[in-house]
Amino acid sequence: MISELGEAAPYRTIAAPVETELEIRRSRFLCFLVPADSEDAARALIARTRSEHPKARHHCSAFVIGERGQLQRTNDDGEPSGTAGAPMLDALLGAELSDVAAVVVRYFGGVLLGAGGLTRAYRAAVAEAVEAARIVVRERRITVVVDADYAAAALIEAEAHRRGWVILGAEYGAEVALQISIPPAEYEACATRIAELTAGRSAPNVRGTAYVTLD
Repeated sequence: MISELGEAAPYRTIAAPVETELEIRRSRFLCFLVPADSEDAARALIARTRSEHPKARHHCSAFVIGERGQLQRTNDDGEPSGTAGAPMLDALLGAELSDVAAVVVRYFGGVLLGAGGLTRAYRAAVAEAVEAARIVVRERRITVVVDADYAAAALIEAEAHRRGWVILGAEYGAEVALQISIPPAEYEACATRIAELTAGRSAPNVRGTAYVTLD
């Protein structure tokens, strides 16, 4: 398991939803950018924006999902083919983002923008939202559980923070059961350091793998 994880690359996404607005030649372009780790989550955003903006002429969308960005979808929603969804997707891919969905709601201002103008407007709307978002990295890591007495657990927590290991949680009883997320390459170092801090009484037990968000 640990050797296999060495091939899993981290990827970038956004930390929280973002809403921005761009006005171009009297048309309003409202961009809604949200984290989305499934197609259902992305389509829920599309449905929500349609419900919240029923009078808008277009609700164009693009999303990228998966640690390798393997699921990509676009929708021009009535705009000329290729002038909305594709440039929106280009903005997401250009920012190297995944697990993210974008919907741009357009309120037509009465001035035709032409195919080139629409393409630039939709790309700019998403790019502006990406610029406003806080970007975080998600990385596939090993989850280990360490059982230690309270004094040793405090030392292990301090070491974890120092090394950038993520404390996922803790259960308190006669001892403390710490759940820690570590990079695969640091498993041996983790085992060695925990043995040192606990005088050989504790060791990390691998419980699985998961993607975690790193600031």
